[in-house]
Amino acid sequence: MPRAIPEMRILHIVILSFFAVFLMVPLVILLARTFGGDQGFSAAYYISVLTNKEMITSFFNSVKISALTAIITTVLAFVLAYSIHCTRLLQPLKTAIKTCVLIPMLLPTITYGFAIMYSFGNQGLITKIFGESLFSIYGINGLLIGYVIYTIPPAFLLIYNSFIYIDKKFIVVSKLMGDGAARSFWNTIIRPLLGTLGGAYVLSFILSFTDFGIPASVGGSYSVVATQLYQVMLGSIPDFNNGAVIAVLMLLPALFGVFLLNYLEKFNFHYDKFTEIEMVPNKVRDLSLGLISLMILTGILSILAVMFIAPFLNSFPYDMTFTFKHFESIFQSSDLLGVYGNSVFVAVLTAIGGTMLAYCSAILNVRTPIKGRKALDAISMITNTVPGMVLGISYLLLFNGSSIKGTFTIIILCNIVHYFTTPYLMAKNSLLKMNPTWETTGELLGDSWAKTVYRVIIPNSVKTLLEMFSYYFINSMVTISGIIFLVSAQTSLVSSKIKELQHFAKFNEIFVLSMLIFFTNLLVKVFCDFLQKRKSVNESIKITFKSEEKVS
Repeated sequence: MPRAIPEMRILHIVILSFFAVFLMVPLVILLARTFGGDQGFSAAYYISVLTNKEMITSFFNSVKISALTAIITTVLAFVLAYSIHCTRLLQPLKTAIKTCVLIPMLLPTITYGFAIMYSFGNQGLITKIFGESLFSIYGINGLLIGYVIYTIPPAFLLIYNSFIYIDKKFIVVSKLMGDGAARSFWNTIIRPLLGTLGGAYVLSFILSFTDFGIPASVGGSYSVVATQLYQVMLGSIPDFNNGAVIAVLMLLPALFGVFLLNYLEKFNFHYDKFTEIEMVPNKVRDLSLGLISLMILTGILSILAVMFIAPFLNSFPYDMTFTFKHFESIFQSSDLLGVYGNSVFVAVLTAIGGTMLAYCSAILNVRTPIKGRKALDAISMITNTVPGMVLGISYLLLFNGSSIKGTFTIIILCNIVHYFTTPYLMAKNSLLKMNPTWETTGELLGDSWAKTVYRVIIPNSVKTLLEMFSYYFINSMVTISGIIFLVSAQTSLVSSKIKELQHFAKFNEIFVLSMLIFFTNLLVKVFCDFLQKRKSVNESIKITFKSEEKVS
């Protein structure tokens, strides 16, 4: 590791200053606002909120629905990941499972609700297939379906990645030792994944508890914390103090989740090496898990499918005549196209700025000896804990009278901070795998630290940088919770515009805008994946060429 130099310290100070201003100070202001009574320091606002029966009901409603969602999501995500890693399903089917389960990540959560309405409503697509309404979509039923669709992709990714580090050789060993199916399954699969399964549960719970998009569309009379916070902050008479208290209360489940994850860490263990083996043939296992996986994916995709059908019909479900008029109205509307342009603009700048910030932070932590670099790990934990709505309110309170209020700048900054954790961990894990002597070698050859980073470290991080960019871009395009309190008439984004169009029941326009987001995100994801594969192919060619040179 190279010696500490002024450039490292300056970069470290800049990054810590950034998070001090745009993370810590807003949260401190938020907390201070909860005690800011007319007579000075007071707990009156906490008493007001905690004695409000509707608020308490909403809080426990959120806990109940989020806990139920997390159980269902964790089980379904595990089944999908297990089907890919521990069966002999055909590879195309495994690829289809992995691809299709990630589709909901490319759409705003508020769209899920409208898709559920058009699928299970009295005149919905699925209702017509079954001939009758299966259940009421508003309230707990609609929320549960929407939350499960929303949380399956991240939970699946978490469990899927952990399966990679399980040595499947022990499955065979367990069978040879005479263990029963249940005992073998517990010892070789569930036990090594306990920490990850707990993490998937906590992640699903927090995402459901803090989401605003789904309850905004299908919540109905089933009040949850997110909608309560929205009504308090953007109601006819905004109440910033009580809103701040509700925001602080929204942090409690996230903090509990952090402590639970730390506890679950003791269940994690690591294998010295991993053995790739072909799973033992079992037609009953493969057939049943293949069918279950297809049923899960069919359920998700059939609900979202209506979003790609309704805009092409004159008036779904009453007039099924094919038409392009809904698309024409969008493309002829400078207002709606402008909103789409705003979203792309914000997503691109967020992705560029966020990738640079996360990557520089990871380099300082992993590849430099400066003191205090581990503070960046603490920052990543905080940004992972703070919900988007809470961060948005914090910014609203801090920058209310500033020049950046109602600008793209404040939205971009909020997105960069909100989604910092995952890209930072991507970069950190990638940098840890690189040769630790590169900087020292560069220093001995007369290269500066910055030059070594530019010429050696960054070229070896291209694939990770592309993954970080796509993560930031996609999440910036679909977010609503983080920006709902920050957008103005001039900086309206597609996700916030969808919320506005809901009041006028313009669902075809909502679906067209959602399709624009979907295909934009899909294009960016496919393009980044293409560049990653191209980079891998080029590296393989170089390695092969060098090997042939040595042989000759």
